[in-house]
This record gives sequence, C-alpha cells and structure tokens, in this order.
Amino acid sequence: MTRKRKIRPIATGAYLVLMAASIAGQNSTKPLTNNDVLAMVNKKMPESVIVSAIKTTPGAYDTSTNELIRLNSAGVTELELNAMIGVAHKASSADAVPAASNIAADPDTTPRSRMPRVQLMQGSTSQDLKLEKTQLAQTKNKPSSMKNLASDSVVTQAMQAGISTASWDAATHMNSVIGGSTVQEAGSIVSGMLAHRPPTVTYVWGVPGPASSNVVHTLAPAFSVDYSRAAGVNPDDFEPAVVKLTPAQNTCRIVGATQGKADAGASPAADWQVYSHYLEEPVTVKPQKLGPGKYKINTPELAPGEYGLVLRPISKTKKFSGGDVARAQGDGLMFDAIWTFQISDEAQ
Repeated sequence: MTRKRKIRPIATGAYLVLMAASIAGQNSTKPLTNNDVLAMVNKKMPESVIVSAIKTTPGAYDTSTNELIRLNSAGVTELELNAMIGVAHKASSADAVPAASNIAADPDTTPRSRMPRVQLMQGSTSQDLKLEKTQLAQTKNKPSSMKNLASDSVVTQAMQAGISTASWDAATHMNSVIGGSTVQEAGSIVSGMLAHRPPTVTYVWGVPGPASSNVVHTLAPAFSVDYSRAAGVNPDDFEPAVVKLTPAQNTCRIVGATQGKADAGASPAADWQVYSHYLEEPVTVKPQKLGPGKYKINTPELAPGEYGLVLRPISKTKKFSGGDVARAQGDGLMFDAIWTFQISDEAQ
C-alpha cells in the first residue's frame, strides 16, 4: 500500500532532506544503508524526501530479492525501492567501467523492481496489496474437499510449524527468489508417513493467519496485475485468477492441494504437473490482458469471506520443478504467490 505522508508547509524540501539524513544518522563519509532508509520510513518522512535523500546521498544498499521483500513488508514504497536499486546499479556499473569514462546515468534505464505486483482499484485510486508467503504442508489424506483439508490436524500443525524463523530459513537458504513456501517433511508431524515412503502424498498450500488484513468494502472489487518482469518466467505461461480461501482451525487459510511424489519438494527436475489435478475453489472471472504479464480483473459480486488473487498456468499440463515450488523461485514463485483480501460483512 502506498504511504501518504504530507510535508508541513513551514518546511522546505531541502530542509526535510537534511532532516532525513540526520534521522538516518549520516555524515559526509558514511553511505546510507537499507536500515537507514527503514529508519526514515519509521519516522514517517515523506516519500518524496526519502527518494531525494537516496538519490543525492552515497549509498551501500543490499538489493537482493529477500531484502527488497523485507523492506517492502516493513513499509518501504516501490519508488523508494527503485531509487535504492538505481543507486546500487550505478555503483555496480561504475565498478565495471573505468572511472575516467564518467558515463552519465540515464534515468530511463534505472532498473525496476521485478516482483509481481497487484493493486486493488477503487474508483480513481489504487492500493498496493502485499505479496504474501504461502506455506506448503503434506498429509497422507487425499484431497477430497477443501473442508476435509481444513479439518486435517496434520495440515494445520504443519502450517503453524512452518511460520517459525528456523523452518523459514531452512526452506529458503538456497537462492530463493522470493521466500515463499515451507515444506514440512520432518519431525513428529509426518515422521510416520516418511518412514513408509508412500509413492504419493497430498501437498497443501495455505496462508498463515485466520484472516487477511486487506478488508474490502465492495462486493465486486477490481485489480491491476503486473508480473511482466518476474525473473526466469515466461509471463505468457500464466494468468491471474481469484480463489476462495478456506479458514482452517483458526491457524491458516487453505488455498488448494494436489498430489505428488513424497520427495517432489526436493527434486530439481521439471516433471511435476502441479495444476493438472489441483483442488481449489476458483471464482469465475475474465482477466483482461493488456500485455505480457499485465492484466486487469473485474470480479463478480462476492459473498463475504476470505479470497486470494493467484497466478495460475494457462496450460493445466504445465510441469514444475518441485524444488522451485518448495523454494518459490522461477515458475514456483508464480504458483506460490498470493495476494489475500477479505470481503467484509458490510460490503456493498
């Protein structure tokens, strides 16, 4: 969601930039860092001032995907992130060419964030929805219905365990593009299942927490979707969809489920047809394609409850690497990505 911060009339832009640097604890020799930008955000500095401070002050930024996600989740806006990426890109370019060349940077070539983006459209205004992390759990039970999955204690225990920092780090340590899923394959939760190594198990996708923080007060919301710059993905292989989520024992919301090999989450081979027999509750929508990876969606009137906007393969037979799905990278990132919202009981 884009922050709206107003500049006090008595303060000039230059004064606020100096104040921003002061808040970050900077001097002429110390470059700004990710945490300095976050400190300015936490002090409710105007977005335009923070962007100016980033662009006019030396910076040493970590622009890895995990860091960008951390900053975005903490409230750093897209403009601020892009300014940081631009500074980092300039620094890397300067290292790659002789200093004497002194090539001027073209603002139009500043790289843009490549994370998929969804906006909730409300009249003439828009609101960014945060890209959330899905959890991935296993159970021996077959995916007969969403209701049965929601009542499966193995699934809900795995979802709860997957929220821990330790399990999150373990699942995302191998170059995850966007830390997304935790595969629960150890401990008492599924120890009995793995001891017998059955040929297939049920993989269940869920979102932590009983309810979305994005409360929508209209029955037929509209969305703008852009995943045209997602790394390692052909955007024409996917299209956005809306699914109804099933709350599970006040711990999570079930997105969907499918069956696969017991070790599918560890396999790098792209041989898993995740979506061919995927169980979910889709809402009938007709996405309007504006370009590769760019869509607008108008939903029909929705009943109050929990929903998610997801990205689904156009071909039901598209094959995925289980390792990519488990770590939410490449095509796995697309399938694991979700933007949740809640239609309120008072929606009209």
